[in-house]
Amino acid sequence: MSLAAALSLLAAAPAMVVIDEKTTRREEVPPHGAIGMSTAYRISDAVPAPHAMEFRRRVLHRGAAVGEHPIAHDEVYYVLSGEGEVLSDGVRRKLTAGMAAYLYKGAKVGIWQKGKQPLSLIISYPNPPQ
Repeated sequence: MSLAAALSLLAAAPAMVVIDEKTTRREEVPPHGAIGMSTAYRISDAVPAPHAMEFRRRVLHRGAAVGEHPIAHDEVYYVLSGEGEVLSDGVRRKLTAGMAAYLYKGAKVGIWQKGKQPLSLIISYPNPPQ
């Protein structure tokens, strides 16, 4: 084996990780204000460290919210089902299934469940470099 081939093997990416969200489920108050209750699926917590991003699903029960808070990185909220209202630096927008809010580093953000059905969303953002 050549030195180049040996070095390329050392630089290979780790094996993929497949996670069943059911194994990451827990009932908890949402972060940033403890407003109501939610079902959290902390999917990327099951990925061995180091990992460069967070990928989570959260279901906000009726009346629940991830309260307003500043973010130190870009974030994406993607709505799977239900209806919500997202806030970024004082601007509020309605979100429904299939809609995403791209939120920028430095903004003060939050999201509230609205309507009769729980709000199910994916939240993703980068981890700081390790």
